[in-house]
Amino acid sequence: MATTTYQVQGMTCGHCVNAVSTEISAIPGVEDVQVELASGQVTVTSASPLDTDTVRAAVDEAGYDLVGA
Repeated sequence: MATTTYQVQGMTCGHCVNAVSTEISAIPGVEDVQVELASGQVTVTSASPLDTDTVRAAVDEAGYDLVGA
């Protein structure tokens, strides 16, 4: 198991949370996604460590930006 926390910029509402969660959940190996709207933190639990570029692409597909990774 691997758990990583990412910082996502631009989320402002529950729809944003759902969009980011849905896109990241679609990455193979992802088992859980927890999104905290207030802080912009997204904690991802996966079977093995994820490639940051893969997570960045999923966040981008949802319409937001992965920060500092």
